Amino acid sequence: MFLFELMNLAGGYRKYFEIVPALSDELRDEAYRIRHAVYCEELGWEPVRPDGREFDEYDAHSLHCLIRAKSDGRFAGCTRLVLARPGEPHYPMPFEKTCANVLDRSIVDPQALPRHTIAEVSRLAVTSRYRRRKGEEHAPVAISDDSFGNKDHPRFPYIPVALYLGTIEMAARSGIDTLFVLTEPRLAGHFAKLGVRVTRIGGATEHRGTRVPSMMSVQGILSGLNFIVRPLYRAVAAEVESGMKEQFPH
Repeated sequence: MFLFELMNLAGGYRKYFEIVPALSDELRDEAYRIRHAVYCEELGWEPVRPDGREFDEYDAHSLHCLIRAKSDGRFAGCTRLVLARPGEPHYPMPFEKTCANVLDRSIVDPQALPRHTIAEVSRLAVTSRYRRRKGEEHAPVAISDDSFGNKDHPRFPYIPVALYLGTIEMAARSGIDTLFVLTEPRLAGHFAKLGVRVTRIGGATEHRGTRVPSMMSVQGILSGLNFIVRPLYRAVAAEVESGMKEQFPH
């Protein structure tokens, strides 16, 4: 990627990809199949299922997001936004179960927050054809130091960043104030390059590798985005709006 393309992230992104909110049963199935291919077949993190779909108890009250490659129309990745459980809002979110013993509730107590204003970003997965760089084959998606290249050979991780931005836009449209995420410890530094502040809220735990719980403010993300990333966010937000109107016109 040349420097001028890095300065025009929205143009580069529109050339190759598009975000699709997965609000219909058919599109949610696409997300479940990507997750099965990555989490079950490639990584072995979940058991292989006869129907080729990976889903759990949280998917029924989650918003799902896909990214599609324009070159062939195939979906390249997915993520989900876990919302509070309808009728049982204090039911623990995935990270609350996994990190029950390491959360620092002096920083934030998720159970004390208005549950309709919080959500968790999880199940980010990218198909193997887009995880070809060294080391990426052992992770569902990789945002590493190498993802951004260097001053002589800059690059940009369009797929994971666009999926995160699409999920953030869906969160903003759903009245979510605070996002939680369980990630590798280094992710905060990579997000900082985008102008996103990630606050660690507990100690490390073992969950498919070392993971730490963190939180982000939705409005803080939107106001703090790096100026280079803002046009990309606007492009993704427009696709989220268009996709939502197309699937649910009324």
